[in-house]
Amino acid sequence: MSLPPGFLDELRNRTSIAQVVGRKVMWDKRKSNPGKGDLWAPCPFHHEKTASFHVDDRKGYYYCFGCHAKGDAIGFVRETENVEFMEAVRILAQEAGMTLPERDPQAQAKADRITLLAEVMEQAVRYFRMQLHAGAGAAAREYLARRGLSAETQERFEIGFVPEGWQGLWDTLSGQGVEAQMILDCGLARESSKGKQPYDVFRNRIMFPIRDARGRCIAFGGRAMDPNDNAKYLNSPETVLFDKSRNLFNLGPAREAAGKGLPLVVAEGYMDVIALAQAGHEAAVAPLGTAVTETQLAMLWRVADEPVMALDGDRAGVQAAYRVIDLALPLLEAGKSLRFALMPEGKDPDDLIREGGIEALREKVEGALPMVELLWRRETEGRSFDSPERKAALDKVLREVIKRIADPSIRGHYGQAIKDLRWQLFSPQRKPRQDRGKWTPRGQMEMAPKPSTKASALLAADVAAQERLREAAILAVLLATPEVAIEFEAQLERLECRDSDLGLLRDVILRHCDKGREAVVEAAENALGGVGLENLTSLPHVALVPAVRRPGDVDLARVTVAEELAKIAATRGIAVEISEAMEDLAGVADEAVTWRLGQAAEARNRALRSQQEDKTEYDTAANGARVSRDERDAFDALLDRIGFSKKQ
Repeated sequence: MSLPPGFLDELRNRTSIAQVVGRKVMWDKRKSNPGKGDLWAPCPFHHEKTASFHVDDRKGYYYCFGCHAKGDAIGFVRETENVEFMEAVRILAQEAGMTLPERDPQAQAKADRITLLAEVMEQAVRYFRMQLHAGAGAAAREYLARRGLSAETQERFEIGFVPEGWQGLWDTLSGQGVEAQMILDCGLARESSKGKQPYDVFRNRIMFPIRDARGRCIAFGGRAMDPNDNAKYLNSPETVLFDKSRNLFNLGPAREAAGKGLPLVVAEGYMDVIALAQAGHEAAVAPLGTAVTETQLAMLWRVADEPVMALDGDRAGVQAAYRVIDLALPLLEAGKSLRFALMPEGKDPDDLIREGGIEALREKVEGALPMVELLWRRETEGRSFDSPERKAALDKVLREVIKRIADPSIRGHYGQAIKDLRWQLFSPQRKPRQDRGKWTPRGQMEMAPKPSTKASALLAADVAAQERLREAAILAVLLATPEVAIEFEAQLERLECRDSDLGLLRDVILRHCDKGREAVVEAAENALGGVGLENLTSLPHVALVPAVRRPGDVDLARVTVAEELAKIAATRGIAVEISEAMEDLAGVADEAVTWRLGQAAEARNRALRSQQEDKTEYDTAANGARVSRDERDAFDALLDRIGFSKKQ
């Protein structure tokens, strides 16, 4: 059975020989370099203990230095599965998602015709090269010189020119004996709708030959010399030779250069690729007038594990990056991803190289962003998240995006990375009111004394001390049972944590609470040090908390944390009311202040009526929170000072 032209090439492009061979061997981790597609293992074809069997994943071949077995993925399946050639092709095609074509008795004739078409394309290459160096090509030569392309670069990329005129190429090829239909099938000319002679597709353009991975010229790209031309760049139409969604400009040379260790750069156009190659970075490719396709992504990943998308620094370039992300997410595999190097505003890689040299571009490539960071930027840049609803909307969008990742391991890592970025965005960065105090170098509040607040200074200090004790207890409970923390995420983010160590511990717990207790404790020890963590958990008022002494008791931890958070909220509320009321009492208490103090007094009285619930240390306020006796005494002193008495 004959296969259609290009079928085996497509099958090899879609198949990773490393994956095929990896099902039969154990790779030698010390000798292999998966990042470069360089893999070694004991040979599956003869018994040996050393790793003499070599797989080059980029080139798609294997070779054993012991028994000298060699071949490609098809050959490996034939040998290891003991099947015929067509059965091996069928197995690999099924794995690659390709449908094996029906028997085609004309396949050989088609293959022969493709060979003839490729020869016609080479004739066109020579014609365009000749025109560039003729008199008609003077303006084109000047343009290439202004763009900084050397004669060697022009020769290497076989850059040419086609002058104005409707049948220049047609007449030349016809005169060389090329059949009219062959010229049309190559996409070099079009039929006239007016019944006249076919006319050339390209006119008055600088011409760039487009070659496939095997080096055959399959199409052309033309750059208009007329600035008023409707299409600045024009590619050949699709033909039996050329499918723009399944090819990349400069793929063959780029694959060879990437195999030598250079990062693979994906630029937007021919000129960027040519400028990179001229500057010494030959591992560069470009799509052909369309957005990157799924097939092109597979081709890129065959060449490099993490191609770098070097996109223009404008809105269109950023939008192109976002489209690539949407395409790539469902296709991600372990070790296969993309990075993004965004150029400065209004510049492309060619501009950057001409202004700063290849080092300027290499700096951008080396600092390329991982895909998850650009994904985060898309969903957050220029937006405000100043309400719970907006934060919830962001969470929903990100959850939906991450769900599109098929690989569960990668999906989990993306979830953690998003959680870390979310924490950085929403991490408490509280600033005190300017009329309430200032920040000390340790990030703690230092209250500036005022005549109107001196009477409540002791109360404020006592409330702060009580909060620190309760915060320490809460965090110790969560350290013992971290899975509870996610239920209280919003309240924990609002904790003051004036003690810097407590704030650090709170951050660690929130970021790692879904990883288990051992991971949280390890992260806390790394952040605070073993001694610092032990000092916290050994405090008497912390060590005696039942939920701390019973790690893993989710129900007890949940109740304890909820109660302590409620106490902090209630205590803080009463203290703030008293403090603000004192500030308002600059001279004479007005009716509004009197009413506020009356409400606070009522809360105090309810607490006194309920004190039998806890006579040892705390009284209970009207809202269910317990108020320390020191707080109650300070409140009484305040009322005595202003001469307030409850109306009977």
